[in-house]
Amino acid sequence: MTERAIWVIIAIDNQSQLGVVMVNQETIFKRYLRSKGLKFTPERRFILEAVLSLSGHFDVERLYDKLHRKTGEISLATVYRSIPHLIKSGLIKEVMRCQDRPQYEKSFGYPHHDHLVCIGCGKIVEFKDDEIEELQDRVCRKYGFKPTEHRLGIRGYCRNCQGKINGS
Repeated sequence: MTERAIWVIIAIDNQSQLGVVMVNQETIFKRYLRSKGLKFTPERRFILEAVLSLSGHFDVERLYDKLHRKTGEISLATVYRSIPHLIKSGLIKEVMRCQDRPQYEKSFGYPHHDHLVCIGCGKIVEFKDDEIEELQDRVCRKYGFKPTEHRLGIRGYCRNCQGKINGS
């Protein structure tokens, strides 16, 4: 596999001893599948490897194209059926829709961020703004709400597409 983020999990055993366990994405995916009574098939391995080798955001068709060029054996339906398992295992997340397609990104080991999405060309800009994060925290505290996730995606036109729209 191309990219392997490693998480260190610190565990305290029954004698208050600290232990360190190294876990990678393949292990996490295998454990998730096992917990659901599913197998880590060669097709799922190929899909996981392809996801981990992609940079940036992707949709199912881009992932399928990469797999199909490499193996020629995996169907689009298999890729579509695998996406929910990758999401539920915590390895990827759906971040937005771009040009009417769900977009995904790797989430395991990556810090939270938000997105600007150009509806003209599909360009995606990632950003993090501490003021927005603090505002969200304030709103949740005000309403006694415990957040578990949030997504902020602002759709509009990038500088290049604005120029095309304005005839510049």
